[in-house]
Amino acid sequence: MAVSLKGRSLLTLADYSPEEIRYLLDLSHQVKKEKREGKILQRFLGKTLALIFEKRSTRTRCAFETAFGEEGGHPVFLSTQDIQLGAKESVEDTARVLGRMFDAIQYRGFKQETVELLAKYAGVPVYNGLTDTDHPTQVLADLMTLEEVFGNLKGLKLVFVGDGRNNMARALMIGCAKMGVHYTIVAPKELYPDNSLRALCASFAEGSGAQIRIGSSAKEELPGADAVYTDVWVSMGEEEKSAERIRLLRPYQVDSNMMAQTGRKDTIFLHCLPAVKGNEVSIEVIEGPQSRVWDEAENRKHTIKALMLATL
Repeated sequence: MAVSLKGRSLLTLADYSPEEIRYLLDLSHQVKKEKREGKILQRFLGKTLALIFEKRSTRTRCAFETAFGEEGGHPVFLSTQDIQLGAKESVEDTARVLGRMFDAIQYRGFKQETVELLAKYAGVPVYNGLTDTDHPTQVLADLMTLEEVFGNLKGLKLVFVGDGRNNMARALMIGCAKMGVHYTIVAPKELYPDNSLRALCASFAEGSGAQIRIGSSAKEELPGADAVYTDVWVSMGEEEKSAERIRLLRPYQVDSNMMAQTGRKDTIFLHCLPAVKGNEVSIEVIEGPQSRVWDEAENRKHTIKALMLATL
């Protein structure tokens, strides 16, 4: 059965079947190859994309703008300084107006509820470019990067080290559970993910064969890992908690000693970026031969282009 995603939003990978995610990844590899071969295809000619940003961005903004623009489409950047979203105008009303003027909407901001309202009222595909609880387009790029390095996903072991309740730790759990990647979070007990997410992902893992684990000992959980992943210790909007986070997470820095605990020379290091070098990761690891963070960053663009091609 052919997969069709036309008209679909992407709010969380929890809404997508493994077959649909597989389709997006295959398309991502295809568009990366087209880009490398210098093909100019203009598949978004005459289309427009609204880019709503409550939070700053390097990769998400550049990936959406270049992916859409290269294909002949017109992206329009809208910060909260530019539009009335949530100020003089409700999210629902903003969604209805933008949905009549644009072919698709991307939202990057705080509440998952906001992106859900946009999708409910816009009538066009809406893409989650990051919320406080999810980051599905980043996970597509992470899965693509794993495939490029290892040739497959099923049965790989990915260990996330750091704040186990942040949006990346959560989003990776969903993506790995869907695609059969064994996924472990290593975090202090105070920063474990919530039970409702764990129960949801356990149901996905039953179908894919993925094993989901939570622990606080890197030494116990790292052996055999194909990839070690981390993220910033202090998420956007939580700056007032930075002293406490640094205290809790200092023992969880990914350095060369931690990478050695996998017992493998071919383990790769991943990070969604931006990185605070010397906090969550040492300079020698992120700049070293095991790091794949720059491929991962580039793959944001190819996976986002694939998502828009599939849904538009």
